[in-house]
Amino acid sequence: MYKFIDRFLELLKWPVAIILFLSLPAFIKSLEAFNFANMRYIAMFAGAIFFFVTRTMMDASVRASMEVLAHEMTHAFFALLTFHKVKGLRINPDDSGGSMSFEGDGNWLIVIAPYFFPLLGVITMIVISFYQIFAPMNILVCGVFGFMLGYHIDTVCSQIHEKQTDLPKVGYPFCAVFLPPANLWMIGCMMSFVSRGWSGIAMYTGLIWNLDMKYLRYGLNLIGF
Repeated sequence: MYKFIDRFLELLKWPVAIILFLSLPAFIKSLEAFNFANMRYIAMFAGAIFFFVTRTMMDASVRASMEVLAHEMTHAFFALLTFHKVKGLRINPDDSGGSMSFEGDGNWLIVIAPYFFPLLGVITMIVISFYQIFAPMNILVCGVFGFMLGYHIDTVCSQIHEKQTDLPKVGYPFCAVFLPPANLWMIGCMMSFVSRGWSGIAMYTGLIWNLDMKYLRYGLNLIGF
């Protein structure tokens, strides 16, 4: 099963990257739809700022261990998601990195996942969803979620460097095309969750689609179609 999925994903690799890249104007335009003056967003941004403040006070080795663990867990999550059996997960004793072994050769999504997918953020969303069964979304919860947003942004930025071994596996041109819009999409989804939960993410995705279609029609009109 995983071999078929790997081959199918390989066919989708560049088409997905190009579609996301062409959606960059839509991702940027969509920011106008967010009411950042809302207290939920203010609390979320305060939580993100609080993360960067606490980051400076956190022990470097602890921070590195957390980043490596989250990194390898994201690899493992996408390996399982694409039906690969995970055989092991290891963190180097000196916190210089780690490794995750799985059955088969894998695919580009497993390799690139930690550089755009906020696994801890998604786990936080699930926890908040259960919390909302008993109590409504409040400022404190938005602040906690903002803390995770800050963590995601910081982790992605700190992991993208010339010594990173994952990026050459999928190719630097692909990373340059895929990662910026993929991260904007994930951040947009996280911000949408703060306002309306999972339905907010669905509305945000619909907004991006509508903007893409609007810009496509505009482009076709320019060239005479």
